[in-house]
Amino acid sequence: MIDCEGLVKIYKTDDLEVVALQGLNLKVEDGELMAIIGNSGSGKSTLLNILGGLDRPSAGQVKVGPWDLLKITEEETVQYKRETVGFIWQNNARNLLPYLSALENVEMPMMLSGKVDRAYAKQLLDWVGLKDRMHNKLHQLSGGEQQRVAIAISLSNRPKLLLADEPTGSVDTTTSDMIMGIFRRLNREIGITVVIVTHDLTLAGKVDRVVAIRDGLTSTEFIKRNPNITLGGGEAELPAASGLQTVHEAYVVVDRVGRLQVPKEYLSALSIKDKATMEFDGERIIITPPKSLGG
Repeated sequence: MIDCEGLVKIYKTDDLEVVALQGLNLKVEDGELMAIIGNSGSGKSTLLNILGGLDRPSAGQVKVGPWDLLKITEEETVQYKRETVGFIWQNNARNLLPYLSALENVEMPMMLSGKVDRAYAKQLLDWVGLKDRMHNKLHQLSGGEQQRVAIAISLSNRPKLLLADEPTGSVDTTTSDMIMGIFRRLNREIGITVVIVTHDLTLAGKVDRVVAIRDGLTSTEFIKRNPNITLGGGEAELPAASGLQTVHEAYVVVDRVGRLQVPKEYLSALSIKDKATMEFDGERIIITPPKSLGG
């Protein structure tokens, strides 16, 4: 379903380049339920925006199904968003129209595409547990109920891929468990691929696989779920680090004037602060602390 290879996103201004994604590799199989985790500023939301067709990559490869998101035109991007992907925002205001009922909110995307299907809209609200609340205005619904309306809206175009940006970030634990249960049911019953972006590691026990974007600008870690992970009190009980299988690969981006952006933890490990020695042996570039520092 998703194939990213060497994915790079650089935001440029007149005198500054910021690398948000630096050579990221990611593969997601059709029908997976998986999570992407990382701290604030790690690049996970940038990745989600690219997969959702809301932002364009700078370099590398990113394919979703038959779509090559690096090469599609603006018109094709609109078609991609209408036919392939559904998006759930953390902020309900980006999903919902407050003056409409829950049912009318779900029907609105259908109206924009000219294919209103009221029976399907009602079925979606039934799926998310709002069968008896579909005619309520949004101000009559709790925050958790509004988020479930947002999930129904994201499915109104019958997408093959569902992207969720911190979908449980603004709800309590009980509602979070309910929302995750909805994702798993949709994943199992209709086969939709679900990718959830979150900073909450406890979700590792509630999805099939976790991909951690580490240190935002440089690398990815692939964490395969340990079969011994158990659930207790609605949260995942993670085993010791030795119980996780990790594969780590880092990339360095070369900008347009030839500068290398080296991962900070590599420099810290060598006690390199503002100067370094660089050597070229004909095959490799070797970076070491200045000899005056004992390197």
